[in-house]
Amino acid sequence: MHDVDLIATLTGGLAAALAFGFITFKLRLSPIVGYLLAGIVVGPTTPGFTADQQIAGQLAEIGVILLMFGVGLQFHIKELLSVRKVAVPGALIQTLIATTLGVAIGVAWGLGWSAGLVLGMAVSVASTVVLVRVLADNGDLHTQIGHIAVGWSVVDDLFMVLVLVLLPAFFGPESAGAGSVLKSVALAVAEVGVMIALMVVVGERVIPWLLDKAAATRSRELFTLTVLVVALGIAVLAAKLFDVSMALGAFLAGMVVGRSQFSLRAATEALPMRDAFAVLFFVSVGMLFHPRALLESPGLIVATLGVILIAKSVSAFIAVHWSGYPTRTSVAVAIAHAQIGEFSFILASAGKSLGIFDDKATNVLIAASIITITLNPVLYLLVGPIERVLARFVHVPTSVEGSIAPECVDPEEMGRHRAIVVGYGPVGQTLARLLRDNQIDPVIIELNMDTVRRLRSEGVRALYGDAMHHEVLNHAGLDKAVSFVLSSSNMHGGKETIRLAREINPDLFILARATYLREVAELRAAGADSVFSGEGEVALAMTEFLLDQLGATPDQIDRERARVRAEFSAITRGGVDKTPTQAESVVK
Repeated sequence: MHDVDLIATLTGGLAAALAFGFITFKLRLSPIVGYLLAGIVVGPTTPGFTADQQIAGQLAEIGVILLMFGVGLQFHIKELLSVRKVAVPGALIQTLIATTLGVAIGVAWGLGWSAGLVLGMAVSVASTVVLVRVLADNGDLHTQIGHIAVGWSVVDDLFMVLVLVLLPAFFGPESAGAGSVLKSVALAVAEVGVMIALMVVVGERVIPWLLDKAAATRSRELFTLTVLVVALGIAVLAAKLFDVSMALGAFLAGMVVGRSQFSLRAATEALPMRDAFAVLFFVSVGMLFHPRALLESPGLIVATLGVILIAKSVSAFIAVHWSGYPTRTSVAVAIAHAQIGEFSFILASAGKSLGIFDDKATNVLIAASIITITLNPVLYLLVGPIERVLARFVHVPTSVEGSIAPECVDPEEMGRHRAIVVGYGPVGQTLARLLRDNQIDPVIIELNMDTVRRLRSEGVRALYGDAMHHEVLNHAGLDKAVSFVLSSSNMHGGKETIRLAREINPDLFILARATYLREVAELRAAGADSVFSGEGEVALAMTEFLLDQLGATPDQIDRERARVRAEFSAITRGGVDKTPTQAESVVK
């Protein structure tokens, strides 16, 4: 019977998620919204099929573990350390503000100060699952925004681990005196410290060794099984031995694997199922929703939403902006954390077990979680418009530290032979070298602080800043430059940046890069002189290579190249909606 319940819950949950996820995708909303709606549909409060909540929650836990393991694969400790100056104080300040407001709400609505304390701490920590998913959907996960947001979330999780240990010391049956509290704090710090030490000292030797042995068998199944055992095993051991969340243990395991030579294979072969299980997390949250909570305590829910959506966002924005980061980064990090999720429910469960958090407060927390998780992907789409509004009133920093000052560029010293290059990836590096070889001094605008520091140490003119802002372009000396290069194909606000550059210097030659052919016309309309599409250039390169392998003459290759370019030109003008024709056969 239990086997039937498991299969029915898995099938029904995924089927509902597929249907509603497809609908919300067509409505240009995040599929997360659809997954939450699917949870409500298969939950106990709606007629028809009802999934097993306990089974769904257990399957969702697997998804959280695998997702956090995958995040750990891409997030290295140096990235966490690089954002520690904003993530640590920002997380602590935001937690303090949310907790204070939670206590005030608890007292005002008759829950009591102890329940308000738990409520405040529960709403102070964002769902890492939601945060990662929203950042990934918008292409920000592996950018400066993603590093700060995920680093901030890790600090939150570590702090909540400490809170979970302290709650029994304050409210448990043995909560007598300061000695018990100090003992609990020391124990929590020691447990987390030992776990991290074991992961660094032992894990970095044992885990790569295990993966190496699995890879040596040349069996894909054994390698996949090894990675899953590492992810799930360390997550369970972290919870059983050190009393920390399984998600945090999986994250640390992913960081260890990510520093080995097997990181790419682990991500591509062993984790394809993580998305399916992660979907069940959102379905399980939706199943917890009780509509009566909206009717019984509307004022309490609105007040709780105010803390999550307004107080948390404002405090996060101020913390990031005061640390010297661009306005867009500050807004994006603030909105990414304007929701609550899995750790909030863990805290609520701990509060209920101690008798300080009742069903009414739990339902309010669940309702607030569903509402904020639903709104968060939608709100994130407003990052750009909010940034443009704030840019009129808020000073936009061009550097985080005084050592990276805008005065590094001396327009009079450089004369007119100057080019502004936005981004210093492989394309930006190549173009900058070509410019220097032709007696044109490149000025690099980059949002990676480590890259800026390195370039400055090498004598290369570099600015830390966002090219979308007038002040940054002025400091770079755009008004006296001869060319402007957007070397990144996934840059946010590329069209706006081109228009702004054209306003500052109408005689500028603007060279831009796009990912898809359909983007070329938009960038040209914005003012770019030449736009290169990665999609088009790869097609041309493969066409030339294939014709050469087939024995085509240089004339035949030239004709086909011209033919493909003409079709691409028609596509980018919007006159033709088709793919390139097949190359003419040269094999007789």
